[in-house]
Amino acid sequence: MTAARPSTLGGRRLLGRIGARLAGAVFVLWAVATVTFFAIRLIPGDPAQAYLGGPGSQASTEALERVRVEYGLDQPLLVQYASQLGRLAQGDLGVSASQRTPVTQILGEQLGGTLLLAVLALIVAWLLALGLTIWSTRGGRVSSAIGSGVELVAASLPQFWLGTVLISLFSTWLGWLPPVSTGGAAGLVLPVLTLAIPVAGFLAQVMREPLLDAQSAPFAVSAAARGETRTGMLLRHGLRHASVPAVNLSGWAFGYLISGAVVVETIFARPGLGRTLLQAVTVRDVPVVTGVVLVSALAYVIVLLIADAAAELLDPRDSRRRVTS
Repeated sequence: MTAARPSTLGGRRLLGRIGARLAGAVFVLWAVATVTFFAIRLIPGDPAQAYLGGPGSQASTEALERVRVEYGLDQPLLVQYASQLGRLAQGDLGVSASQRTPVTQILGEQLGGTLLLAVLALIVAWLLALGLTIWSTRGGRVSSAIGSGVELVAASLPQFWLGTVLISLFSTWLGWLPPVSTGGAAGLVLPVLTLAIPVAGFLAQVMREPLLDAQSAPFAVSAAARGETRTGMLLRHGLRHASVPAVNLSGWAFGYLISGAVVVETIFARPGLGRTLLQAVTVRDVPVVTGVVLVSALAYVIVLLIADAAAELLDPRDSRRRVTS
């Protein structure tokens, strides 16, 4: 009985953490839905116009009034808000005001492209950050100074400026890559780099100090005493230690990549949630705006939970606590 008590307590703690994270995820989705609902209504104009062709439709007063009654836009704002929350709780995202198509169908057609872009950009950002961190921490003071400067510059680059520069360099001048999305692998290179380079700068910044600290940590000294080479210590121990804060940051990075898709998909004429959101905001298509934002927030929450679990598995201190328990 007493021997099983620690595992029982550990299971309860695990269930408690999972419950807290799920509750936090629900809260985030509710907050996103609430902010989106009221923010879209702060945009000047009549939301009923979206159902009749947009702000420039020149619809008659009678037609606008019929639309308001049909879609409940004549109700008080709080009544509309409660009605929308009720539909969202049932999984009903509604019908696009401008396209007259179910929002779930629109999201299904556009979600894959944006997720592919974000996932590839996150992978490339990690590869760039690892390469830069290893090189700058093993090459002496000059490499360290150069690496630190590259990290700072990369993390500070605006996406719209970086995308324009990459198009000018690799498309206009060198002619190596297409300036817009072509549907193939070549059309993904510049959008992925535009998203990945700033994120790589952030990841490299948070990995540099932990990797330097790991080289003089007790476990590194013990590994060296056992005959471990410097490269072996770096790959087997140092990177694992240094990657924990970067893994924690990856959840935020994925959200940054999803939001950055609005700019990147517009610059490179690439279909996806970003362009869909921009077009929906322009015509005040509330159901589409709400659906895109909620799906993006849900993807962010899921990746954040995965990153949190991965960080616990990578952290050597957590591993030792699990063993001793």
